[in-house]
This record gives sequence, structure tokens and C-alpha cells, in this order.
Amino acid sequence: MQLCATSGAFALYSLLCRHAKFSLLPNQQAADEELSTYYHPGTDRAVVSSPFKRFLEKHRKLRTCLLLFVLFGACMVIGDGVFTPTISVLSAISGLQDPATSGLGDGWIVFIACVMLVGLFALQHRGTHKVAFLFAPIIVLWLLSIGIIGLYNIIRWNPRIFVALSPHYIVKFFKKTGKDGWISLGGVLLAITGTEAMFADLGHFSAASIRLAFVSVIYPCLVLQYMGQAAFLSKNIPAVYNSFYLSIPSPLFWPVFVIATLAAILGSQAIISATFSIVKQCLALGCFPRVKVVHTSRWIRGQIYIPEINWILMVLCLAVTLGFRDITVIGNAYGLACITVMFVTTCLMSLVIIFVWQKNLLISLLFFVFFGALEGAYLSAAVMKVPQGGWAPIALSAVFMFIMYVWHYGTRRKYLFDLQNKVSMRWILNLGPSLGIVRVPGIGLIYTELVTGVPAIFSHFVTNLPAFHQVLVFVCVKSVPVPYVPMDERYLIGRIGPREYRMYRCIVRYGYKDVQKDDENFENNLVMSIARFIQMEAEESASSGTGRSYESSTEGRMAVVHTTGTTGTGLVMMASAEDAEGTSLSRSSKSETLRSLQSIYEQESAGTVSRRRRRVRFQIDEEERIEPQVRDELSDLLEAKEAGAAYIIGHSYVKARKNSNFLKTFAINYAYSFLRKNCRGPSVTLHIPHISLIEVGMIYYV
Repeated sequence: MQLCATSGAFALYSLLCRHAKFSLLPNQQAADEELSTYYHPGTDRAVVSSPFKRFLEKHRKLRTCLLLFVLFGACMVIGDGVFTPTISVLSAISGLQDPATSGLGDGWIVFIACVMLVGLFALQHRGTHKVAFLFAPIIVLWLLSIGIIGLYNIIRWNPRIFVALSPHYIVKFFKKTGKDGWISLGGVLLAITGTEAMFADLGHFSAASIRLAFVSVIYPCLVLQYMGQAAFLSKNIPAVYNSFYLSIPSPLFWPVFVIATLAAILGSQAIISATFSIVKQCLALGCFPRVKVVHTSRWIRGQIYIPEINWILMVLCLAVTLGFRDITVIGNAYGLACITVMFVTTCLMSLVIIFVWQKNLLISLLFFVFFGALEGAYLSAAVMKVPQGGWAPIALSAVFMFIMYVWHYGTRRKYLFDLQNKVSMRWILNLGPSLGIVRVPGIGLIYTELVTGVPAIFSHFVTNLPAFHQVLVFVCVKSVPVPYVPMDERYLIGRIGPREYRMYRCIVRYGYKDVQKDDENFENNLVMSIARFIQMEAEESASSGTGRSYESSTEGRMAVVHTTGTTGTGLVMMASAEDAEGTSLSRSSKSETLRSLQSIYEQESAGTVSRRRRRVRFQIDEEERIEPQVRDELSDLLEAKEAGAAYIIGHSYVKARKNSNFLKTFAINYAYSFLRKNCRGPSVTLHIPHISLIEVGMIYYV
């Protein structure tokens, strides 16, 4: 179960959302199910509907409880990211502490641990790949060291310790110790934790390689080390307070100490990276405030760094180190966090067996009873340690869970308000092709969270400023519950209204592991996608014989449009010379006033942004046979492209209705508003150039 313990709670939840309607955001589309990343090739896409599935989908409160359960598991992972570096570093340098000799005192141990933790988190911005070449040699050296030392202790102190592998002694132990033996499971739990940090690298290594390494090297070395310590303690009971370092032969103490310290840092690095990954997944699925995500490697996909989370983890690690100062207390907190994540993962896997693998309910129950009983025994023993430090991960999880759920709740209420107050197509159709306003040159990119319909900011904008661009594109940047979305399936293009309105919809889809980098070619990809959609629309209309396959509805169906190359677009891509850009822009303007304003604007801005975004020009392919109606639409699209693009987003204020209860008022007016004000703005998250940004203020009463 360690396979998904690190960041698998949200991965399993997203898997469930693909095969059942468990998501609380009603923004799913049928076209999303056509993603090749949703299903493995050759598998059956038919989803069997069961009474249990319909029961869960019908009751929103049960889906809310499922989300809260997943958030709790995710928050425990974040708690694991706090306690793992702390206990790893403290345990590694505990060899310097020996009351019987002149070893360092508790104060110096804590000070050295704090210095190492600050250094560890200060290096995170450089990325894992910068120090990855050290990982394998240090870890292999560490495992071989503890394996050889364990074997040495077995041979020297008690070779008969091998009989402890018999399950007979497990039964004998619990018979003799009773309740005390059950409570001791909370300490035994620490012997099986830490291996979950390996699986934080599942995004970088294959599952087969990790299984091979675990079975052939890691597990045997760990068993030898623990058996060696048991053999040593059987003859040296007073050394129980620091059995690992005291069992090391004197000549090997300092080399092992150095290796242990480096291995502790690497283990901490893995769980910190896993914390970044889980926060990124929460962010993509609308369960975490917007934070900065930095892609630290150009070649290795999935290696990210989140500055805000990094410094929050560092402060929490220092607080735990200075506050507890005791490895035993920190170990209680660490063990409870780890076993809780395992138990949550087991519960979600039981649901995956039913809804994803479509197995019998009895098989799921057998799986849950077997693994749940094992983990439940450890969990119940760890809960007994709540007064002795186990309260810390619960308190941390409560804080992070409150933040996550409030953000998700506010986001969902805001989306529902947009959905209920979207502009009716009848109102737009009554305005006519000109929309009742002046259509100025250029492309207007209106960002919205809606996947269907026209957002309220459109009517709010045209009511206050009756002028809009000759081409309107409603852009929705959407996260789908898959790890990655291929570039060829990223863009969904559709039409809004009749052809002469020149209104389109573009849905840009990202997976929860995709990093939305600043893409300089977004406008070019958008133009190519719309041009290809226009051609696809014309071809389908011609093949159907009606000529109105898309125009028969006010908003036609969406189509997946590939963005590689210009084949099928009717366009030819050309490199635009810098000195010719000014003339092309001037020709696109229809008045002397606009041309003069454009020239002044380009002189003041030095043309840096304009050149970067418009260094590629398109022309209609004269050799290709294109229908006159399609040619006119492509001409308008290219003319608007040459005139430039304006990015329009809503600057929203979310407030609770006056008749709302106290909890909703507090959550929306105070907690959610505070998070929105102190997180990254949507224009920064969407990489919108500020020089072309237009914000439309609106108040949402949810």
C-alpha cells in the first residue's frame, strides 16, 4: 500500500472522478472522455452503472464527505512533509549525543538540526535534478552499510536471532504482553515508515524498477539491520536509548554517521518533492489557493518547486524541532501521519476496485478487511499516542484542510453563480451580427471558467463600454482529472452563434501533473486551431449536404483540434521581419486615428512585447481550394490577428448573500476573501501579458 501513500490520495480521487460523477464541480464534458490518457489502449471504455454507484452520485453530501476524506489524507501527506525531515535529521545526528561520554547536549543537537533544515529547504529552488547524481551512490552505500553492520551484529551477539522471523513469536509476544503489546505497535510502526518516500519518485522511475530495488536490496538490508539491533540489544539492554549508533563498531562510527546524515537529507528531499506534488494536484483540481509553481528541470517532467510551500514547511519543521526537542514525541506524530495516509489510501483503493476495475463488491470488501485490519491495528495504536505528540499532525491537517475546503467551496459557489447567471443566447442573437456595438479590429480573448455559455462579464462589459473586437474567443483554462494531456488533445474549439458573429470558444485542458508554462506561441496556436476548426466545419457541412451542420444550433459542438503544423488550416506560416511589423499593423487598422495611436504605442513600449508575440505571420494558402465563405472568415481572423489581441478577465468580488447563515458568511466573506487577496492573481497564473490585460469588475453574491 506504500505505492500510493505519498501523493496517491488525489491521484486515486481523480481516477474515481473519471469513472463516476463524484466531482463537485459540474464542468465535465463528453469530449473529455475522448482523451487517450483516460484509458489504456485496448481496454473497454464502457462504464457499468451499479446501484451503489448511482447512490453515491445522487447524494451530494456523500460526495462532499468523500472529498473531505481525500482532503484529510492529502493534509496528512503535508504533515508527513513536516515531520519526515525533522525526525530524519534529528535521528541522523543523534549519534553525537551520548550522556555517558562527552557527547553534545540536547541544545547543540537541536541547533545543528535547525541549521541543517534551513540549508535543506534553502537548496530546494535548485531542483532535484541538480543533486540527483548523488542520490544513487549515497543510498546504495547507506543500504549496504546498514546491511553489513546488521549482519556483523547478528554473528557477534546472537546468531539465533533468525528464529524471530517465525510468526510463532508474534502470537507469543501478544499473548504475553496483551494490551501493552498492542500499544507498542505505535513504536513498531516507525520500523515500516520511510519506505513511502521511495514512491515519491514514481514520476521519475518506473514501478518495476522501484519494486526490483525494494525486493532485492532495500528490504533485505532493512531486515538485517533490525535483526542486528535486536541481537545487539539482547546482550546490551542499557543501550536501548541509542541502539543504532552504539551497535556500530568504533572504527566505522564517523563514516556511517556521515553517510546517515546524507541519507537523511536525501530521504527528506523525496518527501518534500512529494509535498510539492500533492499541492500541485490540489491546485489543479481547485482545492488549494493559487501559488507559484516552478518547473525546475527542462528534461525531466514533473520536477517542480513551490516557493510558498517550501518556506511554510521550513517554518513548521523548525517549530516542531524547537517545540518538541524529543525524537520520541516527534516519532509519535510522524507515525500517526504515515499510517493515516496508508489507511486513507486503502479505503480509496477499495472504491477503485469497484468503480474503476469494475470488480465484485465482495472482492473490494475482502481487500479492505485484509489490509484495513492490518493498518487499523497500527492506526489504533498510533491514536493512543495523540496526547504524546500525535495531536500535532491532526492540528496541522485541520488547518490545511480548512484552507483547502474553504477554497474549493468558494470556487464551486462562484462557478455555480456564473453558470446560473450566464448570458442567454437569445439576448446575443437579438443584438445581431454586430452585437449592437462597434466591432473594432483585433481579437478579444475573454477568459471564463464556464465550459458552456457566455459569462456575465461579457454583458457587463458591453453595457458599460459598447465596443468589442471583430473576433471574440471565450477561453476556458480547465484542469481535467488525468495526469497529463497531450498537446494534440489540449485544445477544444467550438463556435458560439452563427458564422457571421465571429465568436468562438476555446477550452485549454491541462492534467493535474501538467505545468502551465508561459507559452509565447499561445496566440499562434489559437489562430491555427480556430482556422483548422473552420475548415473541419466546412468539410463536415459539405459531407452532410445540409450546409448548416454547425450553424443549426446557437452553440455548436466542440471539436478536438491538433496544434502541430498548419496542415488542414488553409494558412501558410511565415516569419515576420521586424521592420515590416509596423506596416502590417498599420494596414490592419481602418482609420488614421487608430494607425497613429498604434505607432505611438509601439514607440513608447519599444515594441518588445509586440515583436515577441507577433514574430509569426499567417497568410491564406492561395494554392489550396477554399470556399468563398471560409476564405472570408479566415481573412477576418488573420486581420484580427495582425491587429493584436486583448485579454479580458473578470476582477471579481465574492460575497455571501444577506440571508446566508453564519458559517457560510464567515467562509465566503472572510476566509475565502482573505485567501483570494493573498494568493496569486488569475492573470499571473494564466500568464496573461499585463500590457494587453483588461479587467472587468463584478460582484458575485453566492
